[in-house]
Amino acid sequence: MTRESSLKNKAGSGMGNAQTLGRHLCIAFILAALLTGCSVGPDFIRPTQPEVATYTAAPLPAHTASAPTALGGAQQFVEGGRINPHWWKEFGSPKLEALITEALQANPTLAGAQAAVRQAQELYAAQSGSTRYPLVDATVGSQRQRFNPNTMGQPGEAREFSLYTAGVGVQYTFDLFGGNRRALEALAARVDYQRYQLEGARLTMAGAIVTAAITQAKLAGQIQATEAILNSQEEQLGLTRERLRLGNAAPDELLVLQPQVEETRAAILFLRNQLQQNKHLLAVLTGRAPGAGSVPSFTLEDFMLPDKLPLVVPSELVRIRPDIQAAEALLHEANAEYGVAIAKLYPQITLSADLGTQALTTAALFGSGSAVWTLVGQLVQPLFNPGLPAKKRAALAAFDAAAANYQTVVLESLRSVADVLCALDSDAQRMAAMFAADTAARQSMNSTQRRYALGAAGYLELLVAQQQAQRMRINLIESQTLRLANSAALYQALGGGLLRDRTAAAALHPEAAN
Repeated sequence: MTRESSLKNKAGSGMGNAQTLGRHLCIAFILAALLTGCSVGPDFIRPTQPEVATYTAAPLPAHTASAPTALGGAQQFVEGGRINPHWWKEFGSPKLEALITEALQANPTLAGAQAAVRQAQELYAAQSGSTRYPLVDATVGSQRQRFNPNTMGQPGEAREFSLYTAGVGVQYTFDLFGGNRRALEALAARVDYQRYQLEGARLTMAGAIVTAAITQAKLAGQIQATEAILNSQEEQLGLTRERLRLGNAAPDELLVLQPQVEETRAAILFLRNQLQQNKHLLAVLTGRAPGAGSVPSFTLEDFMLPDKLPLVVPSELVRIRPDIQAAEALLHEANAEYGVAIAKLYPQITLSADLGTQALTTAALFGSGSAVWTLVGQLVQPLFNPGLPAKKRAALAAFDAAAANYQTVVLESLRSVADVLCALDSDAQRMAAMFAADTAARQSMNSTQRRYALGAAGYLELLVAQQQAQRMRINLIESQTLRLANSAALYQALGGGLLRDRTAAAALHPEAAN
C-alpha cells in the first residue's frame, strides 16, 4: 500500500466517525424536536376594555363657554377625533415647536430611556441566542503528563508524554415544556415596557415644555401689569406726600399707601424669581445648562387656543396611553414569568456531543486513529425541591400585583381625563367672567379718563381706576393661561397620539403575540 492510499484510508475513517456522530446527532435532535412544542402556564390574554362609555357622570357640553379674546373663543369636543402626534403644534407657536423639536433630540432623560430600550432589546437577543440554538464551542489544548503503570498494579517504568487535543462540542437543552419560550416572552414584554416608557417620557417632556412656556407667558404678562400698578401706586404715594405737606391729607392716608407699594414691589420680585426659574427649567428640558441664556421668551400673543379638542372613548384610551400600555406589558411579563416558574417543575433534557482528536504529536492529531467522539443525553426531573413550588406561588403573586397595578393605572388615567374635561368647561366659564370683568374695568378707567379730562374727576381717582384695571388684567391673564395649560393637559391625558406599531413589534418578538 502506498503512502497516498494510506492517507486516504485514514481520512476516510475519520470522515466515517464524523458521519456516524452526525447521524446520531440528527436523530437525537429530531426526536427531541418532536417532543417540543407545548408551553406550560396560561397564555397571555389582554385585559378587557373598560365598560364605561363616558368619563364624567354629567354629560359634557358640545362647546365650552365663549369669550372673544385674542386666544380664541369656544372649544368643541370632537369625539373619535384623531390625536395629532405633534399635538403641541395645535397651539400655533413656531417657537414652541422649535423648542420641543430640539428637546426631542437633546433631552438627557429621553436619551436614558432610549438606552433602556436598547438594553432590553439586547437582553432579549442574548437570551434568544442562548436558548433557541445549540451552543457550539471549539477547543484546542496541549498538556504534559507523567504516567506510572505501578499505580495500576502493572510493571514498568514511568513515562512522560505530551497530549494534544482539538475538538468541537455541541450542547442543547430542549424546551420540552416551553420554559425558554416563556422566558423569551417575558423579555419581549420587557422590551415593550421600555418602549412605552420611552413614549411616556416623550409625552411628559413635551407636556412639561408646553406648560413651562405657557407659565412663562403668564409670568411675563403679570409682571408687566404689576409694574404698571406699582408705577401708579408710587405716583399716588407721591401725590399723597405732597397733599400731606400742603395740609390737604391726613398722615393715616400715607400710612395706608406705603404698605401697598412695598407689597406690590415684593410681588414683582417674586414673579421675576419665578420667571427666572421657569427659564432654567426650559433650558434643562432642552438639554442646555441653566445659564445658557438662549431659551426663547414667550408671551400670550405667541399662542392660540385649539378650537377643536379630540376626545377618545375609554375603551380606546387604554390602547393609546403609554402608561397603560406599559402597565399591560408588565402584566404580560408577569404572566410569562409564571409560566417559567411552572416549567421548572417539569423534566429537562440536555443533549451534548463532542467530536475531536487526541494524539501524542501534532503531526498525528488529525490522523484516523486519533478521532474521538461522545454523545450524552441527560434528563433531570426535580423530585424534592420545596423552593420550586414556592417560586411558582411567588410568580403568581407577582402576576396578581401586576394585574392590580394595571387596574390602578387605568382608573387613574380615566380620572385624569375626567378632571381635565371638567376643568376645561370650568376654565371657559371663568375666563368668560374674567373677560367681562376686565372689559368693565377698562370701560370704567376710560370713563374716568374722560371725566378727568373734563375736570369732573381727580387725578387720584384716575390712578385708582388704572390700578383696578391692571388687577383685572392680571386675573384675565391667569384664566387665559390656565385654559391653555388645561388644553395641553387634555392632549397629554389622552396619550398624545403616540401610537406604537404593534405589527412591527410582533414581527420582532413573535413570542409576545400570544
